[in-house]
Amino acid sequence: MLARIRSAAVLGVDAYLVDVETDITTGLPSFATVGLPHGAVREGRERVNSAICNSGFDFPLRRITVNLAPADIRKDGSAFDLPIALGILTATGQLVSPADERPLPDLRDYVIVGELGLEGSVRPVRGALPVALAAKQAGFKGAIVPAANLEEAGVVKGIEVLGARSIADVADFLRGRGTLEHTNGNSHAKVTVTRHVLDFSDVRGQEHAKRALEIAAAGAHNVLMIGPPGSGKTMLARRIPTILPSMTLEESLETTKIHSVAGVLPPGAALVTRRPFRSPHHTISDAGLIGGGSFPRPGEVSLAHGGVLFLDELPEFRKNVLEVLRQPLEDGFVTISRAVTSLCYPARFMLAAAMNPCPCGYAGDPARACTCGPLGVERYISRISGPLMDRIDLHVSVPAVPPEELSRRRPGETSETIRARVERARKVQLERFAEGSGVFANAHMTPRDLHTHLATTRQAEQLLHRALSRLKLSARSYHRILKIARTIADLDLSPTTEARHVAEAVQFRCLAE
Repeated sequence: MLARIRSAAVLGVDAYLVDVETDITTGLPSFATVGLPHGAVREGRERVNSAICNSGFDFPLRRITVNLAPADIRKDGSAFDLPIALGILTATGQLVSPADERPLPDLRDYVIVGELGLEGSVRPVRGALPVALAAKQAGFKGAIVPAANLEEAGVVKGIEVLGARSIADVADFLRGRGTLEHTNGNSHAKVTVTRHVLDFSDVRGQEHAKRALEIAAAGAHNVLMIGPPGSGKTMLARRIPTILPSMTLEESLETTKIHSVAGVLPPGAALVTRRPFRSPHHTISDAGLIGGGSFPRPGEVSLAHGGVLFLDELPEFRKNVLEVLRQPLEDGFVTISRAVTSLCYPARFMLAAAMNPCPCGYAGDPARACTCGPLGVERYISRISGPLMDRIDLHVSVPAVPPEELSRRRPGETSETIRARVERARKVQLERFAEGSGVFANAHMTPRDLHTHLATTRQAEQLLHRALSRLKLSARSYHRILKIARTIADLDLSPTTEARHVAEAVQFRCLAE
C-alpha cells in the first residue's frame, strides 16, 4: 500500500516542494523515515503514532517506510508530521467516505504542512507564507496549513488556503464530512498598524540631529551619531521608526517571509506592516548578527530587512562582528555558505549606530574634561574600521543639551509632521524607480541609477569637486554624497540637485574623513 502527499520545506527564505511517500508492507512492525531527515523530522514518528491513535484512527502494526523526496536535501523541522500522518491514513484506507468508497477531495490538489501534538492537534510551523507561495507557483489548487498560520499564508492571492486545527478535522474534510477554516486571500487588508508610543516631540533640542535622521529616513541612509553619554543618541534612534514611511506590499511580503522562516512572526499575524527595529546587544556573535548555525537561520541583519538595525555603543561590538556588516551594507543581502548548502538572505536595512567620542565619553566636551588622552581616544575610534565607516552615509555630532533647552516646555516637532515630509519624499522616489526593480529609496541606487536619475546643476558639481579634492573623499563617499543630496532635494521637492543640497550633504561626511 503506497500513498503520496505533497508537502514543502523551507530553504533560506523560499520553500521547495517535497513528496512524502508512505509505503506500508507486511513484516515486523517498524517505522523508518528516509530522505535525509534530521532532528525534529526523525522524532516526528513518535508524534505521528500518538496523534493517529488519540484521534480515533488505527495505527498499523506493520512495516512503515516514509521517503521524503528529493532525498539529497536535508529536511529539518516539524512541518512533515501532518503529511506523514495523512499518508499513513491514506495507505491504510482510513480516508475514504463510507457512503461511496472514494476519497473526497483529491489530495493531489493540496500542499500540506503542520506539526502534530500528541492529542492530534495541528500546531503552527515556520515558513507558512513561503509554502503558500511555492504551492501557487507550482499550480496547486490550495494549501492546508495550521489554523494559527492561516492569516499569514492567506495573504497569497490566487490559491485556496485552508487552516486545520486537528488531524481529525483534515480527515473529515478529505472524507467529505466537514470543512476547514479558510481565508479569501485579503488578510493583509485586515491588518492595522498600531500607533507608536514614542514621539520626536519628546526630544528637547538636537535640531541638527533631528534633521539628519529625517534625511536618513527619507532616503533609507545609514547614520552614525557621535556624542557624550546622556546627549540623547539612543533616545533619538528609538524614535526613528516613528518617522519611517509605510511599507509597500512588496516590502511587506519580503519581510514577512524572513520573520516567518525565523519563527518570530506573532501567532495569528498576517503581513508585517510596521518596519522592523532590531537592537542587538554588543555581546552578539557574528553568526547571530549575520545569520548562520549548523543549519543556517536568518540573523539580525535579515530580521531588520526593510527596517532599522540599531547598534548602540558601536565600538563595544567585537571587531570581527562589525566587519561582517560590510557585505550586507553594500549589497543588500548576505550569503551564508556551509558544507551542505549555500543560502542567500535579504538584508537591506537602514543602519543606525551610536557611539561615544572616547572611552570616558567626554572628549571635546566643554563642560567635562576627558581622562582618556589622545592615544586612548585614537585606540577607541580605531575599533571601527575605515571601510565600515565609509559605508555609513551620515555622521552626526550629538552634543550635550544645554540645561535651559531641557527645561523648555514648548514641545518640538511631532513624529507625524516629520513622517509626512518623509512619505512625500519616498513617494517621489518610488515614482522615479521602475516597479519590481528592488529599489525603494535613494540609498539603494547603483552608480548607473545615479547617472540615470540624478540631475545636478553646474554650481552643485563644482562644489562637489572642490569638496572631493579638499577632504580627500573616496569614490564610495562621492556616490553617497550624491545620494544624500538627492534625498535632500526630494524633501524640498526640487527636480534638480542644487549647490545647497550638496553643501548640506557634504557636512554629514566630515566627521570621519
